[in-house]
Amino acid sequence: MSWQGILGHDDVVEQFRLALARQRLASSFLFVGPAGIGKRTFAARLAQALLCRRRPAADLDPCGQCSSCVQVAADTHPDLVMVDRPKDKSFLPLELLIGDKDHRGRQGLCHAIAMKPFMGGRKVAILDDADYLNAEGANSLLKTLEEPPPRSVLILIGTSPAKQLPTIRSRCQVVRFRALPSELVAELLLSQNLVESPEEARRLASHSGGSLERALELTGDELWQFRLMLQERLSEPGLDGVSLAEAVSAFVSEAGSEAARRRARMRQVFEFAAEFYRYLIRGLSGAAGMDDTELEGRVRRALQHWPTDDAAAAACLDRSISAIDELERNAYQPTLLECWIDDVVKTRLLGHAPLR
Repeated sequence: MSWQGILGHDDVVEQFRLALARQRLASSFLFVGPAGIGKRTFAARLAQALLCRRRPAADLDPCGQCSSCVQVAADTHPDLVMVDRPKDKSFLPLELLIGDKDHRGRQGLCHAIAMKPFMGGRKVAILDDADYLNAEGANSLLKTLEEPPPRSVLILIGTSPAKQLPTIRSRCQVVRFRALPSELVAELLLSQNLVESPEEARRLASHSGGSLERALELTGDELWQFRLMLQERLSEPGLDGVSLAEAVSAFVSEAGSEAARRRARMRQVFEFAAEFYRYLIRGLSGAAGMDDTELEGRVRRALQHWPTDDAAAAACLDRSISAIDELERNAYQPTLLECWIDDVVKTRLLGHAPLR
């Protein structure tokens, strides 16, 4: 099934249908789930349903033809406020929430949602990139969250409740979106003409973690060449940490100067490493083979000289996963890379995670 062309989130649709039918729709929501699975699109379609002038909101079936639906689709509806982080900013600017210094409290999302609806229905505000709220920005939302304006709905969109301040989490109803099945990601890649073949769609989807956005980040031959090189290095009897750090740094630098793209590249490094150690653990435990013949060959090579048991491989896997978490918390990338490589090398020698 699909709701308004959105696949994979029928359980969330039913959650909102039930709340509207009981007239118990909350005023503030926090949408969380992996990036690139349709949370923002869902929020926009929900806003259209809430603002439609021809059909009841409880139906969650906007007509798409009334003036309100047309304006929502064109992002020109006076009762819909949409805010997201500018690409050149590390955090959501305070001005987008409460106005600049000369217009404090008279501009921005909080002011706009407090105004009476222009068209007599509701006011809806969608704040994307809520993961990038700093303490000052989050605090500026507290009054709106504590005393929501009448007939208003505020939707914050992030990836995890843990990335929000407790003051935000406690004042929002958390709505969890699941990662998309890999078959669905492959279907979306093909239906939107984002790949050239079903084989490429399946390969990207299998490494996407259920995210269409992540799948698109994996396009490009240079990425897969790097994956081959990285996992080849990890399978060698001796791991040269210095040369590996240089290779990874060069790979990340090729993404350009934009922080988000460099962070995505670094995340791919850790994810490829985690993939290698995950399959190495399978090999050490005698599990059956894998579909990826290239990776299987590198794992078999590592098994011939792996100096320790599966505990060391599990520790390397855990360290790669924790590196991803640290990266998402904006750790300084050069230091993070150095510490990750140092820990992986020591783990192979010691047979367990190094003590800190």
